[in-house]
Amino acid sequence: METKPVSLRDIPSVDHLLNLPQAASLISDFGHTLCVQALREQLALTRQAVLEGASLPDEQTIINQAGDLLSGWLTPTLQSVINATGVIIHTNLGRSPLSHAAREAMLSVSLGYSTLEYELQRGKRGKRDMHAEALVTRLTGADAALVVNNNAAAVLLALTSLARRKQVLIARSQLIEIGGGFRIPDVLKQSGAKLVEVGTTNRTHLRDFEDAIEDRTALIMRAHHSNFKIVGFTTEPSLTELVELGNRRGIPVLDDIGSGALLDTAQFGLGHEPTVQESLQTGASLVAFSGDKLLGGPQAGILVGEKVFINKLRRQPLARAVRPDKLCLAALSATLLHYLKGNAIAEIPVWQMISATEDAIEARAAAWRKHVGQGEIIPGRSTVGGGSLPEETLPTTLFALEVRHPNAFAGRLRGMAPPIIARIDDDRVVFDPRTVLTDQEDDLLIGIERVIKH
Repeated sequence: METKPVSLRDIPSVDHLLNLPQAASLISDFGHTLCVQALREQLALTRQAVLEGASLPDEQTIINQAGDLLSGWLTPTLQSVINATGVIIHTNLGRSPLSHAAREAMLSVSLGYSTLEYELQRGKRGKRDMHAEALVTRLTGADAALVVNNNAAAVLLALTSLARRKQVLIARSQLIEIGGGFRIPDVLKQSGAKLVEVGTTNRTHLRDFEDAIEDRTALIMRAHHSNFKIVGFTTEPSLTELVELGNRRGIPVLDDIGSGALLDTAQFGLGHEPTVQESLQTGASLVAFSGDKLLGGPQAGILVGEKVFINKLRRQPLARAVRPDKLCLAALSATLLHYLKGNAIAEIPVWQMISATEDAIEARAAAWRKHVGQGEIIPGRSTVGGGSLPEETLPTTLFALEVRHPNAFAGRLRGMAPPIIARIDDDRVVFDPRTVLTDQEDDLLIGIERVIKH
């Protein structure tokens, strides 16, 4: 018996498919308009497949395929993941996870209206600056503070406000590039300031800064080497020397320290990362730093320093374009309160991970191995990441699985719900307990077991 050839006329119409009972749940889940778009796209794919000799699928199959399209379109691309890589401040995974208090603060102000720009006592319009400024200044000892949406914006705002059409002196070794191709020279150019490179790549002396000062010099800038080290025959003026020079010549000093450390990292066996308090005590006119790195809060840029300069920045029109929203301010305020109350190490995830003991990490790794029933426990190193403490690592214990195809195994882990991000070392898939939040352990083990079984 001959098979009847498929005709394009046999392909059902969109209207016909929409009126079938099988399409009712699709319309209920996704709405009529999107279902029409998905069916049209799926029918176009079906038509092309038929022209290439494929058989015509039945109507239920076409509807199911349209449903797959809809699911792909509407599945959020921004979602929570389990970070088992051992990189604490993982730029690609959202940097610092927030404390419970910070998450609760964001939820509280998102449920309805808030006092974002309203003063309850006076019953009049207020300023959003006030929500975090008092906490920042009390914590750091600064005269004034201003919060913007990230540290790049903080530096751009400072340069635009203080050095537009004027000169900014910076050591050539500090013309850095951080993640995403962000470069200090590009920010200087965008601000309208004229970049004056001082010294050489490896050696810059204080006299190089002194010789470069002109009438148009408006600012001396220092950019902390947050994501690399220069070793060997090197020298740079200290912040103290730059501040003394600035004071003698009447030129403010902007210190971009990047990571936003408010605690001494050396107490945890790491190298010393410059703290905000140290920069202010040294006499920097302005200090710029991030909120979502070692500070452990939301994405934000924070500027602290002399009130005369902060007020000038506040009046700059660009300040409105880079201002933070209510969620950022709520989370940042809650994070700063941890420092003021003295419980930052216990409550902020970044510091919980940095301060975790080797015994505690080893115990978690051993428990994972016992639960899964295979694998091994091996020594390893965790990194701080996020453009902080380059080349600095912490000892850890890894749970390692030796599988036939490590890359494919890791790919299936990323397909779990929630996705699990592991790393591959020596052809083994390894999981670092240091960066796995305790309330994610069950999902981690369930995901690993499912991938092993399939």
